[in-house]
Formats: sequence, C-alpha cells, structure tokens
Amino acid sequence: MSVTATIHIEHERLALVPTLRTLDDIDIRVITQGTTAPGATNFPFLIKYDDREELEARLAEDPTVEGYELVDWSDGTGIYYITHTSETLLISTVVTDVNGFLADTETKGNGWLARLLLPEREALSEIWEFARENDISLDIIEIYGNDDTEAGESYGLTDEQTAALRTAYEEGYFGEPREISLDGVASSMDLSSTAVSGRLRRGMRNLIAATIAEVDDE
Repeated sequence: MSVTATIHIEHERLALVPTLRTLDDIDIRVITQGTTAPGATNFPFLIKYDDREELEARLAEDPTVEGYELVDWSDGTGIYYITHTSETLLISTVVTDVNGFLADTETKGNGWLARLLLPEREALSEIWEFARENDISLDIIEIYGNDDTEAGESYGLTDEQTAALRTAYEEGYFGEPREISLDGVASSMDLSSTAVSGRLRRGMRNLIAATIAEVDDE
C-alpha cells in the first residue's frame, strides 16, 4: 500500500541550509518537477527574500551551491536554478531510489519540511536508514496509508495523538535543546500535562510500531 509521509530533516550539508541559517526571514521552496533524474544536482527553487543582492552574496558563499541562474525576480521573490556541489546531501537521491516522489518541499526552521509520496512503508525505512548513515536529523511529522486517508487515523495515530505530536513538534518540544516544556505544550492545547504526556507517549509508540518495528519484523 502506498503511503504519504511528512518529514522534517536537518543537517549542515543539506541543500541551501548554510544560506538558510545566515539569513533571517528567508523562505525557500523547491519547485516541483514531474520527474527527477537519478543523480540530478540541478533544481528550480522559489526564494522569497527582500534583498536580492544579499541573497546572491550568501548563495555565492554557500558550500552546497556550485552555481545558480536567476530565471525571474519580482517583488522580493526569485526563481533560481541552483546546481549543488558533490558534497551536498540531497534527500531527493534516496527518494528517487525507492521510487518515491517529493510532492512538496520547503524550508522550516533550520532544515527542510518535505511531503513524500512513497510506494510502500518499507521505502520510508530506507529513507530513515539513509538519514541515519549520513547523520541527518529526521523527524516524522505525519504518515498515513493512501487507502486510508478518510479513516481519521494515520497508522494507528488518533486525531488527538496527531494533534499533540504536531503541536509539540511545532512548539519545539522535540528540539535540541528543548524550546518548550511539557507544561507549555499542554497550556497551548488547553489540556493538562498528564493528558498531553499520555497522547505523546501513545502516539510515538503507535508511530514506531507502524513504521519501524513492524518493518523489522517482516
């Protein structure tokens, strides 16, 4: 059964992360292409930043950028084709290898938020292994089987567990260092810390059981 997964990844050698970490209020999005050839290192990006001169100065210094070509610039938004260096870590490489598709990829925090369309659960396990081998921090935000998108659950996660995990992640509860306490997450959800703690524990247990433990058993 095919699956859709939303993940967040961080590493200093991921594409454009050095630029992302040096410029405040920058927003970068990969322009989705119909196909991505294996080994491709040239991709189109939509970049929103007020100062074009400063942006291009940072791109020129970015160790993940071999070169760039401006296609269009208007009102603080540019479309660039960017070629990456051979040392750049590209999640697209392993996604293509497992016959998956990057449906949506944009910067978030100090990394990338990506929505993946994968042919089967085992493909996510291979992506996880790629991240582990390359010391990439990978967090699974959401995962569900495409045959069950109307069921109200995603791999055993109830709506309440999904909301708790998403809120905790967005508020920085899983950050290193942690940006918010359990009480802070509970307060933002207008729940008791005991209730939120239970939802997080059960949600993480169900997610692991559905995506890692079960794959290992098979």
